[in-house]
Amino acid sequence: MSKPQVLAVAKLHPFYLQALETLYTVHDRTHVTDPAAFAALAPQIVGVAGTGEASVPRSLLAQLPNAKVVSVFGVGYDGVDVPAAIAHGIPVTHTPGVLTDDVADLAMGLVLSVGRSIPQADQFVRAGQWPSGPMALGRKVSGARLGIVGLGRIGQAIARRASAFGMQIAYTARSEKPDSGFQFYPTAAALAAQVDFLVAITPGGAGTQHLINAEVLQALGPRGFLINVARGSVVDEAALIDALQKGSIAGAGLDVFANEPHVPEALWSLRNVVLTPHMASATTETRQAMADLAFANMQAGISGLPLRTPVPEFAALLK
Repeated sequence: MSKPQVLAVAKLHPFYLQALETLYTVHDRTHVTDPAAFAALAPQIVGVAGTGEASVPRSLLAQLPNAKVVSVFGVGYDGVDVPAAIAHGIPVTHTPGVLTDDVADLAMGLVLSVGRSIPQADQFVRAGQWPSGPMALGRKVSGARLGIVGLGRIGQAIARRASAFGMQIAYTARSEKPDSGFQFYPTAAALAAQVDFLVAITPGGAGTQHLINAEVLQALGPRGFLINVARGSVVDEAALIDALQKGSIAGAGLDVFANEPHVPEALWSLRNVVLTPHMASATTETRQAMADLAFANMQAGISGLPLRTPVPEFAALLK
């Protein structure tokens, strides 16, 4: 008996792909590489496997009359047309929770890295520059003011870590969270004007496109640092480059970019920027946990069992 057919719409992490291949036949981006073959295959597809960067548009969903689930390996799912999935009765799942600690850890790592110039200090020593004189002074992190754009699960984890550094914490979000105990500001610009480090950890998508724009960066000011562990789309990259080049802000720590994996030379040529390759959740332990959860969601969707972690739009429909 042949295995059920699953379509991979992005390059899958090996942990996720290996799990899928134990039960399913996985077709790797056939809809892109061989449209003619896909037309014949499409009615047999019962599951769609993707990543946070995957594109699952309405046009693709319309070609999958027997798909029972879209299982995303990642928290973000802004590339999935969720309203179209709802219209076609195809649940969408993702992997929240299991990567919270890693993303929060890297956010604080970037705060420390840009504030204390840790990567630049490593290069300074390696280049043999230390005997010629000391490095420029850094920015103290303990006790500094931290602003969080998006106080969801990961934002709260960042706040807990920042509290251990004695940082003064404020936030902005779609709605105020009175139980948080932190100062709320209604806009990102209002928040940026009051903090030393501004951390973006809000979902991507049309609703947050360029939420961090020239106005917000101007409010952050020449002594302020931007940290982005959200999505590249959340920051107006051209405005950020301009602010960094002009010294309108002090620096930035970036894990995500507008056109990954292509990072503008203007960013990687700047000394006041720390860059990482979208690695916030990239630990062996967390990638395995993400794969396990994505696989469990795929199994549940195909088998008609309760989904482990449907995206909020579908979770609301299930209540």
